[in-house]
Amino acid sequence: MSNQIDQFVHALLPPPESMPDYFWGEHGFEEQETLNVVSALFERVKKNGFMDRPFLRSSKRVVTYAQAFDLVSQLSSFLTEELQLVSGNRVLLRGGNSISMALHWLAVVNCGLVAVSTMPLLRAKELGEVIQKSRPTVALCDQSLMQELKAAHDFVPCVSEIIGFDSNHLEGEAFIRASKFATNTWFCKTRPKDIALLAFTSGTTGLPKAAAHTHLDILGSCEAWPKHILKAAHTDIIMGSPPLAFTFGLGGLLIFPMYSGSSVFFPDAPYKPETMVQLMHEAKCTICYTAPTFYRQMAPFIQRNPVPSLRISVSAGEALADATRQLWKQASHLEMIDGIGSTELFHIFVSSPPQSVRAGAIGKVVPGYIAQVVDSQGIEVPNGEVGRLRVKGPTGCKYMGDPRQANYVQGGWNFPGDLFKQDIDGYLYYQSRDDDMIITAGYNVGAPEVEDALLKHPAVQECAVIGQKDEERGMLVKAFCVLRDGYSPGLELTKILQDHVKNLLAPYKYPREISYVDKLPRTETGKLQRFKLKEI
Repeated sequence: MSNQIDQFVHALLPPPESMPDYFWGEHGFEEQETLNVVSALFERVKKNGFMDRPFLRSSKRVVTYAQAFDLVSQLSSFLTEELQLVSGNRVLLRGGNSISMALHWLAVVNCGLVAVSTMPLLRAKELGEVIQKSRPTVALCDQSLMQELKAAHDFVPCVSEIIGFDSNHLEGEAFIRASKFATNTWFCKTRPKDIALLAFTSGTTGLPKAAAHTHLDILGSCEAWPKHILKAAHTDIIMGSPPLAFTFGLGGLLIFPMYSGSSVFFPDAPYKPETMVQLMHEAKCTICYTAPTFYRQMAPFIQRNPVPSLRISVSAGEALADATRQLWKQASHLEMIDGIGSTELFHIFVSSPPQSVRAGAIGKVVPGYIAQVVDSQGIEVPNGEVGRLRVKGPTGCKYMGDPRQANYVQGGWNFPGDLFKQDIDGYLYYQSRDDDMIITAGYNVGAPEVEDALLKHPAVQECAVIGQKDEERGMLVKAFCVLRDGYSPGLELTKILQDHVKNLLAPYKYPREISYVDKLPRTETGKLQRFKLKEI
C-alpha cells in the first residue's frame, strides 16, 4: 500500500478548542504507536482461540472467524493493490445487513480507508448529500440498491468506480476480483486517532451531519458498555434489526460480537416481527437488538412461541416506555436492557444490566463514562430536577466540517440533546429531547411519560406526543395514536383516553388533543420523527 495519506477528513475535523475531552480507561490503546480496530479485534479472537468458531451466519452459510479473516485480507488487497486506494480515502458502503456487507466494511477499515455506510432506504437526493460531504473515491453497493446510488452519482460525480456485491452470496464483483489475491496476515498500520468511519446522522433536521470516529474510539467503546453491561460470551448467537449503517447496529451486530468472539445471524430479507421470532428459534438466538416499537410488535408472537435460547434483549434507538418493558417481560420472561447512546458518541453510554433495572429509569452512566445533569449555565441541578445531560468518556463528537459542533461539544463535554432527571442512587430518567420538552401553563411535561400512560390503554398500539403552540396555555399536549384492531377513532374514545391519562398522571399532563393516524413517521432506524408531527 502506498505511504501516501489522504488528509481530507482530518483537515475538516474541529479545531482543538472544539474537541471533546476524553477518558480512555486503563487499556492503553491511545498510547500505541499503531492501532487498527479490525486487526485488534481479529488478534483478540485469535488470542482467545476462537478463530475456528462461527462468526457470520445466514440461512445459507456459516463463515468462521478464520474464513472471514482470509476474505477480509483478499478484499483489502483488492482495494489497495488493484484499485490503488490510499489511507484516508473514503469508501461508500451501501447494503442491508448481510455477511457480504459485514466483510466489505471490515476490509475497508482494515486497510486504513474511511467507511461511509449509508442506510438502504436513502433516496438519490439524500445519498447525494452524503456523497457531496464525504467525497468518496469508490462505492461498494448491493446490486439491488444500485438505482438510487447511480442517480445520486449523476449529481455528484466524484466516485471513480461503483462496484456491486450480492448480499445473499459471496460471489459479487468485489469478491471475484479479490479472489486472485493470496490470503495473508497483512493489516494497515493505522494510528489510534486515524479516522475509521464517518457516521451520518439521520438528518431529521437540516442537512445530515458526519460524525467521525477513530480506530481508538471504536476499540474504546468495546471496553465500556459491552464489557460492563452486555457481557456477551463466545457462545452467544446475536440477531437484530438495526442497520449496520447505524452505529447502534454496527456496534451490536459486528464490532461487539468480535470483541466477545460471538457469532451474528443475518437474515435473507428485512425482519418482520413474526419472522424475527421464527428465525430466533431456528438460529437459537441468545441476544437480540431492536427498538422498543419492534419489541412491542414481537411480544404477542414470542408469547405464543417462546424462544428458550434467548437470554438478553437490548433496546435502544428511542425512549423505552415502561409499558413496553413490562409487555416484553410478560411475553418473554426477560428483563430488557435499555440504553441511550448517540451516533456522535458511537454507542450506548447510559444503561444498566437486567438485575439492576429500576422502573422508569434508563439506567446509570456506563462505566468508562461520566455524566452530569446540568442547567443552562452548566451547573449540576439537584436530584429530581430536570436538566441537560452532558457526557465524557472514551468516545466523543467530532463533526466533519460542521458549525453545529459548537452546539454538541461545550467546554469539553458532549451534549447529546437530552433532558434527564437523576435520583440519589445515580439512576437517570429520560424526559425528552431538549427541544421536545412541553411547557404548558407553566408546567413541564415530558412527552415519554404521556406516551407511556397512553400505551397502558389496550386501545393504543403506538403513540407519539408533542407540544403544540397554543395562545392560552403557550403549548398544549397533543397525542398521535395508532389504534389496535377492534377500536375506532372518535370523540368517545378520545374522552376515554384522556381520562385514562388523568388517572395515571397529574391532570395537567393529559393530551388535550388526540389525532388518530395509521402509522407514525420514523427514520429507517426506527427513531420517531417528532418534527414531522409538528409540521402537521
